[in-house]
Formats: sequence, C-alpha cells, structure tokens
Amino acid sequence: MPVKIAPSILSADFSRLGAEIEAIEAAGADLIHVDVMDGHFVPNITIGPAVVKALRPHAKKPFDVHLMISPVDPYLEAFAEAGADGLTVHPEAGPNIHRTLQQIRRLGKKAGVVLNPGTPIDALDNLMDLVDLILIMSVNPGFGGQSFIESQLKKIEGARKRIDATGRDIALEVDGGITLDTARRAVAAGATMLVAGTAVFQGGAAQYAANIAALRG
Repeated sequence: MPVKIAPSILSADFSRLGAEIEAIEAAGADLIHVDVMDGHFVPNITIGPAVVKALRPHAKKPFDVHLMISPVDPYLEAFAEAGADGLTVHPEAGPNIHRTLQQIRRLGKKAGVVLNPGTPIDALDNLMDLVDLILIMSVNPGFGGQSFIESQLKKIEGARKRIDATGRDIALEVDGGITLDTARRAVAAGATMLVAGTAVFQGGAAQYAANIAALRG
C-alpha cells in the first residue's frame, strides 16, 4: 500500500492557510497535519482550537492534530470540537497517558501517541490496545526545517514490530527532516505515513503535486 503523505501546515504560508490547505489537498495530500505548540512543552507557539475551527471548512481530508502542549488533557475537548479527526499526544504531556488516550477515544477521535527522540520505545508497551496511530519524531519537536536524527530508524523498526504483533491496523507516522532520501528509509523501516513540511511546500503551489508524488515514491 502506498505511503500516506500528511503535509505539515507549519511550513505553509500562514497569511493564507485556507488556500494552502485547499492546494495541498488538490495536489494529493492524504491528511492535513496540524502542529499545535504552546511555548512551554516545546519552544515555539503556533495555533489553537479557534484556528483549527476556522480551517476546517477548507479541508475535506482528515485533520491529524499533533498536540505539543502541556498539560494536554484540558484541551482535548476543544480541539475535538474544533474539527480534529485524530489527536496525537506525548506521554510526557500529562500525568496519565493511558487516561488521556481513553479520553480521546471517548471524544470519538483517533488516538495517537508520539515518541520524541529521547523517549524510549518501551513507552508504547502498555498502550498498544488504545492507539490508532504511533508517531515517531525524527527531530526534537518545536521547529520545522531540522535534520533527520538517524537513531530514530531503529525506533521506527521497533514500533513496526509492536504494531505487527497486535494484528491491528495502527498507522506508523514519522515526522521531522523528511526528504526524498529519509522518506525512503523511514518507509523501509516500517513507516506507513510521512509528515513533511518543507519537502511539500517548497517551490510554491505549482510544485505541491510533484513534491507529494516524489515523497510517495
């Protein structure tokens, strides 16, 4: 099955986000990746639920919302109501990741867990029955345009083994430093979904379709 591409709107033109989302959907994006940062859990501030709600009418594809915020629990409902289709959270972003994932499911959304480069793979071991998506960060979250951290390829392989052992259809997403070369290597390690910012949005709207097709390999 071809790898799914989730362009990160962090790399889009923020003055015209609605039009950018429409353009990447027309260019073949499978999901829209929304990076939410609070300036506390990560050293950057991006967008909140009001912006997600404003963008929702511009998109037909699912909103893949990565919550880089702490504490995360008080905001789950707001992002769910704003139009997120999936909410992905960090084990470090609250006192009880298991409860957080349960709450996301109760809200009727796909539940994702994300591992930072320094988060060990065994953080997944007691969560596999609750997740629809596992996101491996191949950079430290907070900013776009960083270089891929090679050690995360082993973590992608480890996540793939855990997913296969469950027999469940759990997406394995990789985010950070995705280029044509690292995309191929991430997929070879077991990724089924790639988040790409710069690699999709470089060259302007006329290039988006070619950029997405190239990443898909």
